[in-house]
Amino acid sequence: MLISGLYIVATPIGNVKDISSRAVEILSEADVIAAEDTRVTKKLFTLLGLPLNKKFIPYEDHSEQEKFQQIIDIINEGKSVALVSDAGSPLISDPGYKLVRECRKQNIYVTTIPGACAVVSALQLSGLPTNRFMFAGFIPNKDKARIDLFTELKSINTTLVLYETALRIEKSLSALLKIMPDREIAVVREITKMYEECISGKVDEVLLKIKETPIKGEIVLVIAPPIEQCSNDIDVEEMLIAEMKNCSLKEAVKKISETYHLKRNDVYEKALKLKNQSL
Repeated sequence: MLISGLYIVATPIGNVKDISSRAVEILSEADVIAAEDTRVTKKLFTLLGLPLNKKFIPYEDHSEQEKFQQIIDIINEGKSVALVSDAGSPLISDPGYKLVRECRKQNIYVTTIPGACAVVSALQLSGLPTNRFMFAGFIPNKDKARIDLFTELKSINTTLVLYETALRIEKSLSALLKIMPDREIAVVREITKMYEECISGKVDEVLLKIKETPIKGEIVLVIAPPIEQCSNDIDVEEMLIAEMKNCSLKEAVKKISETYHLKRNDVYEKALKLKNQSL
């Protein structure tokens, strides 16, 4: 028996076997299911063999404000509400954070049942730096807005992760080629499904591959950080001096090279030079 409150439940992003046993338990016991699309969620319930004899209510972008009080009233009646998206972790480019914020304000119990997330899965598959990243949501579908977004993100020194559709991926990569032509990228699609694929390389290389063989399915675009800018903007020797006061040379080199996406051999040479100078 669940206590009254809001349960944020992650669902599979492709392979139904990826759902956790705890998530199945919560979905089975919750009094109400608040879903992005109730039809999709009911299909998941059927695949999992869960009962459909409970209340399902839609919770979408356009209905977010009006659903606030309805869901909160249900919880205040002593019932439990499970919030799910069509696939993956709720609130990640999905509606819901305002509901969570309002529940917090009203001292309503809120918890998360973690699970699959396309952002993290794509990073794992990409082969690009994962020690620091930024999720930038969905790429706009208008040409100017797309260019504006890439221009804004260009100077950010971290791996970038964005959602895109198969129909627009060529346009997005063409825009990216204008703004960040030298970046390493990965186009990851159909994660956890039969046709899972990761197409990686420089922007022009990946764009050519996709033009030659158009792709389908849900897509995550991962963009490597600006390596050259990173190496020019930081004082590696100053960073090494500071780090080697607290750890070994090897540890300092590893930390700085990974954090700032630098070649480890170059950093190691600088570290050795500093160490010899101090002898």
